[in-house]
Amino acid sequence: MQRSLADNRVKFRHLQCFLAVAQFGSVQKAAESLSVTQPAVSKTVAELESILDVKLFERGRHGAVPTREAQLFLPHASACLSALRQGVDLLTGTQGAITATLAVGMLPTVAPSLVPPVLRRFAAQWPQVVVQLATAANGDLLEQLKAGAIEFAVGRLADPERMVGLSFEQLYGEPLAAVVRAGHPMAKSAMPAAALLDYPVVLPPYGTIIHQSAESLLTMWGVPPLSSFVEVLSVSVGRALALANDAVWFVPIGAVEYELAHGVLVRLPLPFAGTDEPVGLILRSDSQPSPAGRALIDAVRAVARERLAAPDGAPPKRGRKAGGRRSNAAG
Repeated sequence: MQRSLADNRVKFRHLQCFLAVAQFGSVQKAAESLSVTQPAVSKTVAELESILDVKLFERGRHGAVPTREAQLFLPHASACLSALRQGVDLLTGTQGAITATLAVGMLPTVAPSLVPPVLRRFAAQWPQVVVQLATAANGDLLEQLKAGAIEFAVGRLADPERMVGLSFEQLYGEPLAAVVRAGHPMAKSAMPAAALLDYPVVLPPYGTIIHQSAESLLTMWGVPPLSSFVEVLSVSVGRALALANDAVWFVPIGAVEYELAHGVLVRLPLPFAGTDEPVGLILRSDSQPSPAGRALIDAVRAVARERLAAPDGAPPKRGRKAGGRRSNAAG
């Protein structure tokens, strides 16, 4: 089929349905997200397959799995839809109304310390933008980014195969800490690390870099294998367990800056050298952020520079100016 003919026949609804099925891995879930019927989504995807003369999904017990051709087409379809939405947002904005919607992703352990100062800076420049913030595990953020559901993510560098089509710009390093409530028995004296066995332990989820760091620390401290522990990524749940259940919570220090500064939680005096993990800006290599997206990225970088300049363990001061560093690593 001639390229010009295919170009003319591909419509917005084709790309919308294709991206929804690719994101959710299910025609039914895609239909629910688009508020249309399942047959309508199936028909639209079939039309697109006919126009492009390729099969886009393998349908079976595991849902709708994108084919190799679909994976090649996915970033371009996503970029096209994203650019169209951004243009419509800017053109339909009127005085006193919202001019854009910006969807971004961030690790839940990074968001508590980064989001408030970033949005404070961003709102001063773009006061009429809806910011849709998705917090999720790093792998989920990468998938959302590749599917075009978010413009960029703030997360961690993943394995090379998961970073294909993405770029990573390191912002700062963040160490791991073990925290307990103020007044916790382990916080009152220099108790041996093995005393951890007497209290509930809360760890990051299995498979994450910070979980591996926590396990390495426990081994280095000579703590016997834990017979039970809780794995959780949610900062609010981890905080609740530390405050209400006397749990020892292993968490990136940025997630508990406020609690540490106000004496709600305290760090255990245990060695954590070498646990710094890079936090970075993750972007798609095949598309450019919207104007609002670029402004939010600039705000993220500015706050990251402040964090680099702040004393160890102390949250940066509002409005503080400082230099920083930047590095790139493409997957």
